[in-house]
Amino acid sequence: MLDVLRPGVLEGLTVCVVGDGAAERERAAALGARVVTVDGDLGDEDAVGLAVGALGPIDVLVVDAASEYADAGGGMPGLRRAVDDGWNVVRAVVNAGWIKDAEAAEDEAGDAPVRGGKVVFLAPVADAGEHANAVGAALENAARTLSVEWARFGIRITAVRPRAGAAADERAELVAFLASPAGDYFTGCSFYPGAAL
Repeated sequence: MLDVLRPGVLEGLTVCVVGDGAAERERAAALGARVVTVDGDLGDEDAVGLAVGALGPIDVLVVDAASEYADAGGGMPGLRRAVDDGWNVVRAVVNAGWIKDAEAAEDEAGDAPVRGGKVVFLAPVADAGEHANAVGAALENAARTLSVEWARFGIRITAVRPRAGAAADERAELVAFLASPAGDYFTGCSFYPGAAL
């Protein structure tokens, strides 16, 4: 396993992993994060909002769109599920805490910097099936667009688009890096771990 980050680097953070994300959950927990998940039907916006509200403050949201794509059988259903369900969770987390917290901090302190949070989208490998590359492109576009829209709230968003041959531990280490304080310097970016195309 890759072991780039120092032990405890994620201590004190709550990382919410949506979808399978087993390697990402394990690595975040090993580095000291409290790891939580959103259970239930991610297509039900109201249920997602309630589930997110019950989790308490979230520092980092990891959306494993690759597992959502695969669970829906790939193709157009996989594309829709990966993008739509991911968006439901992102919107719920951002609205439940990060925007509200940023607006409250702004009201109290004027132009004081806001804490915000981080979103990391995990795309399927481009050759995972029909429309898998489109899922990656949609997530990359969302990261770029939302990073501009939500910058004033201190929200940083990135996309991870693994190449063929990318190992699960390589992807998990990259996600942990983006969740760490070092990841504060990246937003609107896409990362392509794995072998060159």
